[in-house]
Amino acid sequence: MEAIQSFLASIPWWAWILLVLAVIAIRDVFLQKRHTISHNFPIIGHFRYILEKIGPELRQYLVANNREELPFNRIERGWIYASAKKENNYEGFGTDRDIYSHQHVFITNAMMPFKIDEKHPNTEDHCFLPCAKVMGAYNKREKPYRPGSVINISAMSFGSLSAKAVESLNKGAKIAGAYHNTGEGGLSPYHSNGSDVVFHFGTGYFGVRDAEGNFSMEKLKQLVNENPFIKAIEIKLSQGAKPGKGGVLPGAKITEELAAIRGVEVGKDVLSPPNHTAFSNVVELHEFIESIAENTGLPVGIKAAIGKLDQWEELADLMVKTGKGPDFITIDGGEGGTGAAPPSFADHMSLPWVYGFSSFYKLFQDKGLTERLVFIGSGKLGFPAKAAMAFAMGIDCINVAREAMMSIGCIQAQVCHTNHCPSGIATQSKWLQNGINIPLKSERLAQYFKTFRKEFVEITHAAGYEHPAQFSMKDIQINVDDHNLAKELGRTYQYEKTPVPFTNMQDLKNCIYLGGKNKEVSEKC
Repeated sequence: MEAIQSFLASIPWWAWILLVLAVIAIRDVFLQKRHTISHNFPIIGHFRYILEKIGPELRQYLVANNREELPFNRIERGWIYASAKKENNYEGFGTDRDIYSHQHVFITNAMMPFKIDEKHPNTEDHCFLPCAKVMGAYNKREKPYRPGSVINISAMSFGSLSAKAVESLNKGAKIAGAYHNTGEGGLSPYHSNGSDVVFHFGTGYFGVRDAEGNFSMEKLKQLVNENPFIKAIEIKLSQGAKPGKGGVLPGAKITEELAAIRGVEVGKDVLSPPNHTAFSNVVELHEFIESIAENTGLPVGIKAAIGKLDQWEELADLMVKTGKGPDFITIDGGEGGTGAAPPSFADHMSLPWVYGFSSFYKLFQDKGLTERLVFIGSGKLGFPAKAAMAFAMGIDCINVAREAMMSIGCIQAQVCHTNHCPSGIATQSKWLQNGINIPLKSERLAQYFKTFRKEFVEITHAAGYEHPAQFSMKDIQINVDDHNLAKELGRTYQYEKTPVPFTNMQDLKNCIYLGGKNKEVSEKC
């Protein structure tokens, strides 16, 4: 035994390295059959897989410039982080954005900004910015609701997000005077820390389902009665990340806590189908909305990503005919992203927010319905300039999801669907969640909302208005470089250039070279 130990000790360290490499090479060539690269290039082929794995991080931190990344670039993330931490979020030496690029937004400022007097609400609280409309006012609901903030937390479920993340968001929303949308995973204890709540459900009816998985009105009534902080009900028809697609929550993720909240069995896969079972057409949806409103007394709305408009027109006609219908509608853009989805859905299904909402709004405007509804926008609108554009187009509130996640520490690792979120936000790992300091993170969410509202108010005043509800389409200009929409400069800038005297190039040459020597030419020039 001693001889063997002595022999092993005599082997130099580099020989051990060569031995390990030789074993790896033998394994690559003769034993493994899965990877062609490793077989054809033993040992060094592994570096390809390593670089592929860490490639997103290398590009994010070392390669991509400040304006290059998607879905949120470094400037956008930096603004949210600084705003949430109450740090300096200004830029120096001018913008580094290409302001001539396609879809760049310009807000037209007034010659003289709106002036607030010493008794104005914004004098003491620069971030005071409630919604200008009231949910349920037109339909005379028993408990109408005016959101206390124009920016609120969008639908994100407990289960998709961690317990500590949901609790941080809820407590932050309370501090900021905003509402918190539960997402379709049901109402959890982590949603119940003081903020107003919009209870949201989808095709799985989690939290309000019976033993067969169908919608239960009795359970919804009980939930609303027991939790008076629920201020409105939202029915999800679709979402921007994956419209028209259901989902599966693996049984391995269904803990006893999640099972109790969602009303499902522990350890058993849970299916959210593409379609609702409580209704199957527009007429039944309309009746379903009214039934919920009558049983709960709360405003009821729907959430959807926009594609075809024929069924929306059917709903609008029904609202005109009956004088009833949803109290609010949340329009999600195809760029929405908190729900994991195949690239074919995330990249191609449903319209981007500006295209979807503009078509949708015009339809409801033509039917004379816009004053009856509170319109909520969702899909990368959590920046004051984008919000100004959205309000000019007809929005009354915005919901933010990923922006809210970033305010409490999300680093855009884009691994939400793997349960390995490094910031502990989109994971059920207890270890990863331990890094979330709830009091600190809730303050940061609140500060992001307050900073957003403060800058939004200042932009609104700069445009000559008191409230962003006063923005109109004339207040926003946007770069459009589509050939079919291109306009002559005179039409664009509303003036024509004064003609410059010119005859021909030879006369110019004569003026340059002969003007000083020839009196006749000089007079002509």
